[in-house]
Amino acid sequence: MKKKKIAIVFGTRPEAIKMAPVILELKKHQDEFEPCIIVSAQHREMLDQVLSVFDIKPDHDLDIMKRNQTLSDITSDVLKGIESVFLEEQPDMVLVHGDTTTSFAAALAAYYHQIPIGHVEAGLRTYDKYFPFPEEGNRQLIDAITDLFFVPTETTKQNLLKEGKDEKQIVVTGNTVIDAVHYTKNSTTRHPTLDLMDSKPNQKWILLTSHRRENYGEPMQNIFEAIIDVVNKHPNVEVLLPVHLSPVVQQMARKLLGNHQRIHLIEPLEVDVFHQVMNKAYLVLTDSGGLQEEAPALDKPVLVLRDKTERPEGLETGTLKVIGTKKAHVINEVNELLNNNERYQQMSEAVNPYGDGFASSRIVKEIIRYFE
Repeated sequence: MKKKKIAIVFGTRPEAIKMAPVILELKKHQDEFEPCIIVSAQHREMLDQVLSVFDIKPDHDLDIMKRNQTLSDITSDVLKGIESVFLEEQPDMVLVHGDTTTSFAAALAAYYHQIPIGHVEAGLRTYDKYFPFPEEGNRQLIDAITDLFFVPTETTKQNLLKEGKDEKQIVVTGNTVIDAVHYTKNSTTRHPTLDLMDSKPNQKWILLTSHRRENYGEPMQNIFEAIIDVVNKHPNVEVLLPVHLSPVVQQMARKLLGNHQRIHLIEPLEVDVFHQVMNKAYLVLTDSGGLQEEAPALDKPVLVLRDKTERPEGLETGTLKVIGTKKAHVINEVNELLNNNERYQQMSEAVNPYGDGFASSRIVKEIIRYFE
């Protein structure tokens, strides 16, 4: 097989974490593939942290990030910026990940240039185009023009089949984030947050993340006020919140949580440190998508601060529970896991449905098969 140039495009921290294992796997096949790494830097600082951990150097950096950028800004900047890169590099396939606006714009540009598209983490659905927003719309739009669907689970495969996609184009791989967790969880990198946790080994640490656009405003206020209530009622509980760089999140976190001794607002963590922190945590409270997959790999229960999830497999196996953002409900659900050891064990010992750490290998094998 003639060596094929594979363009891998991403722009955010979660994408970088999930695409890094694919890049490393492609590099193992140097006789067959030439990876071309293109980043939009939709999230500048948070992206660079991940690239450093995995020792990945982009071939092209669109560097689009600017203050208060809109979804239209991101879409148009990526679409225009990446076109010149595609014309220069002439890739044989473009790989995008998941549901970000960078992924959508890159896939659209590939489609315009009639370059085959491989969609990593394809097929996730809530079937409500505004929840999560804009992710649900992005992932459906990407899948409308994708040539190879790398789906994490059988459920996501069935979603695509119901939509009329060709089964020959779909391969169940597991989720690449599990590959990433296996890569980083034994890291020896030290960080003050790890030292803080080690200095209080008898505390139950809750890892909290909240950043989704649909949770801006009252929902996020409810979440933060609920956390204050939980901590005040449980002297043995402390909370870690890596504060997202969004100015909206930063302002609300400082206003509501900044003065509590057992609620620690920290900067976003490098991925290897983050996985160590998660490994030491008692439970995870999040509105993130990726953490719904990462935490179960470390046997951590996940309470999802959303009304819907596109990851129903975790609900079915019991690794996660969707609890919404109403203050009283968040308080009750967190208290249940803090007080009910049997319920906690059920969630922490449930089987992780998202993979075995070999998703990237399956993806690369399928790309080889595609070109053969």
